[in-house]
Amino acid sequence: MRNKTTAPTTDFTAALEPLYSAVLADVLDSLGYRHQALPAHIRPLTPAKKICGRVFPAAARATYKIPAKPYELEIAAVDALVRGDVLVVDAAEDQTCAFWGELLTTACLAKGARGVVMTACTRDMWKIKDLNFPVYGIGWHPGDSKGRLDVITVGEPISIGGVRARQGDWLLGDEDGVVIIPQEVAAEAIRLAQEKVSGENLVREELAKGVPVGEVFRKYGIL
Repeated sequence: MRNKTTAPTTDFTAALEPLYSAVLADVLDSLGYRHQALPAHIRPLTPAKKICGRVFPAAARATYKIPAKPYELEIAAVDALVRGDVLVVDAAEDQTCAFWGELLTTACLAKGARGVVMTACTRDMWKIKDLNFPVYGIGWHPGDSKGRLDVITVGEPISIGGVRARQGDWLLGDEDGVVIIPQEVAAEAIRLAQEKVSGENLVREELAKGVPVGEVFRKYGIL
């Protein structure tokens, strides 16, 4: 379920919160990790649009019969979450039902989980939108997942749009999209992102003063 041997020793949540997905995508490019952004159609479905935390992966697949123990591994996935986790679900782009809902959101809030990112749909927006819990997915659907979509693995590596996500990796999402940060380069990527944000602030000030773009780029190498 939860592989404690790969759990990170450093909590990067506070360092990630002021950053944004574009700057992390840029620095990961510079480190040779050029395919870390999830597909563009995975969007924030709730008013809470900023999400960051430690990846906890699961996979779900379509099913065509009601299992003997409905929701068994979905419940296990939520129960396995710890404070700071983001549940990341490869559901193979399923649009036949809602994988997520208000009761699971309530459980995650109580555990200190920081959101869910999935290639699936959610429902119960009448309540979730007021809970300040970020839900990223591919749409909304009123139908129940029972007998339509079932979790098949919990805590095992997944791949979404060619982007690998493992337990202990890190994640940041905003209105631009979601970036997966491999745990082995997380500290360096965050350090470089912080430096780039500082540089972008200087560039913004000069551009606002009317300094030509070419001149500013030659000076800072940032655009």
